[in-house]
Amino acid sequence: MDATLSRFVWYELMTRDIVSAASFYSAVIGWESRDAGFPDQAYTLFSAGDAAVAGVLTVPARVEERGVQPHWTGYLGVEDLDGTLLRIRQAGGTVDHGPEAVPGVGSLAVAGDPQGAVFSLLQPLPGMSGPAPGAAGTPGHTGWHELLASDMEGAFAFYAGLFGWTKGQAVDMGPMGAYQTFYIGEVWAGGMMKKPQQMPHPLWLYYFNVESAGAAAARVKAAGGTVLNGPLQVPGGGWIVQALDPQGAMFAMVGPG
Repeated sequence: MDATLSRFVWYELMTRDIVSAASFYSAVIGWESRDAGFPDQAYTLFSAGDAAVAGVLTVPARVEERGVQPHWTGYLGVEDLDGTLLRIRQAGGTVDHGPEAVPGVGSLAVAGDPQGAVFSLLQPLPGMSGPAPGAAGTPGHTGWHELLASDMEGAFAFYAGLFGWTKGQAVDMGPMGAYQTFYIGEVWAGGMMKKPQQMPHPLWLYYFNVESAGAAAARVKAAGGTVLNGPLQVPGGGWIVQALDPQGAMFAMVGPG
């Protein structure tokens, strides 16, 4: 599979108040926002400089009726959406929504891995591959992808089987177990670990690059969000912050101290 079709190609926030969310992330991450101009749905684009990096929409009624709270999701590019959904089911995962055709974009679906972590899929239209990722560490772009799983080894086997991801360095975290990093193609893209006991269910957590983790944590508090963890230095010298936005969506940031 083309490297652009096994990586995260888009990020999306489902929220209850798009205007408030745009104001919060503009203050915290520095994103600019603009309406996407869709004729049948309110959808806001977040941009870092000239690059669109994420989208925001209101939690659909059909989703909110199931008790789903505001959250971030990442879209993985696939070559054959129908075939990938079949393989997800065969591997013990679930398909929660789709396939759905999006004019001018491609076809999308929402799925869950066997442990319940939700992710999205996008089969782009021919000639489209999603926005190009920024250079490593570019503020406003996504710098890391972290899966908090019930069974880390089982989770890695699921995603590696579907997308061809490979293992990188494993870091011993003592009582918390191993932190297994992974590559997408040749890009060191993320890590997987056993979720903390107090976390109710497995999930994907997305880390957005910032110019200073400490300053970003202060901005979260000033804008009405909640800092859950950090600033905390991690192997390699970077610093991370994990947080909730004012509507309860969990996100993270990574940058220099």
